[in-house]
Amino acid sequence: MLDIAAICLVITALLSYLNHRFIGLPTTIGVMAAALALSLVLIGLDAVGVAHGLRAYEESLLRSIDFSDVLMQGMLSLLLFAGALHVDLSELKAYRWQVGALAVLGTLLSTLAVGIGLWLVLPLIGLDLPLMYCLLFGALISPTDPIAVMGILKSANAPKELELVIAGESLFNDGVGVVIFSLLLGMLASGVVPTPGQGLELLLHEAGGGLLFGWVLGYVTFRLLKSVDNYQVEVLLTLAAVTGGYTLASALHVSGPLAMVVAGLMIGNHGRALAMSDTTRGYLDMFWELLDEMLNAALFVLMGMEVLLVAFSLHELVAAAVAVGVTLAARLLTVGLPVRLLPRAFNLPAGSWKVLTWGGLRGGISVALALSLPAGPERDTVVALTYGVVVFSILAQGLSIGAVTRRAIRCR
Repeated sequence: MLDIAAICLVITALLSYLNHRFIGLPTTIGVMAAALALSLVLIGLDAVGVAHGLRAYEESLLRSIDFSDVLMQGMLSLLLFAGALHVDLSELKAYRWQVGALAVLGTLLSTLAVGIGLWLVLPLIGLDLPLMYCLLFGALISPTDPIAVMGILKSANAPKELELVIAGESLFNDGVGVVIFSLLLGMLASGVVPTPGQGLELLLHEAGGGLLFGWVLGYVTFRLLKSVDNYQVEVLLTLAAVTGGYTLASALHVSGPLAMVVAGLMIGNHGRALAMSDTTRGYLDMFWELLDEMLNAALFVLMGMEVLLVAFSLHELVAAAVAVGVTLAARLLTVGLPVRLLPRAFNLPAGSWKVLTWGGLRGGISVALALSLPAGPERDTVVALTYGVVVFSILAQGLSIGAVTRRAIRCR
């Protein structure tokens, strides 16, 4: 494990350096593009009989890493906590209903829209995928990833309220999407479809329990932070709260992602304001910012390299292009149109619906959930579709969201 971690760290550091020194893209997009290009070069060289050993070595390295486990049980808790840590709760409260509607109702409706849409469209290109797998794809592709887009929105001088809604939606819909995916996966495994009441009960237990557990975890950590004034101890307490809290949430069968978001909001607001000295606050911010940046870079490098393990046929490439269209249409239908048609309810600048639609980037959570499906041809198809949508999302949407924001909002 130490050897694997060392290799991943070296590759991430070198690609980050190359991107910063020569390419100049946002870090997450740049390192993923570089890793993807490296993998495609190895595939090309192997196809002409050159560098077969390098491709085999990279594939062996990737097979030794359980991407789904590394992200869902390792990185995710840290990334969500770090993301929530810097969200201003007083500002988020002003948009709590908007964020809640987009994160909960938007994710539920998107799951149905993508799943049913794909189930109806795929047979037209000669690819049959059972409805349950289409719905699972809808659940795993609906959560959005704020990592790659937030820096670009800041550089485009996007309005603060729009940044806030995008960040809030992305932080909470990760947890909602994971809960929906878990429910559907349980239905697939058992073959039993729960009644609407049972489904709602399970959803409330997972999501509601996660929110409540996150509040308790945040409050306990806050009290501990307030009782000491030592930045080493306080930073260590937050790290322990995240790693230990996520593990305990899993044992309690409540949503760990939602718990981490709530805990992060509490520590980042009440904890920073009432339980920390200026020295501790500075070290805490620096620690979590560095950890966030390093983990994000490593995550996107792994995503770029994973293309070697995805079996793409010509049929599946066409299907992936169709999935991109269906996913964008569902995003427009479940997020863009409500914001466009109900401007007073959402209270966002004119043109925000375009940014929310195009800025709904997908990331590592979608890939990790796809890889967690049981082995079989359906899983291979879902993984290929997911990877296609994520790559398009990060590279095409991520690189153009700045221009879309400037044109849609007319930022100065």
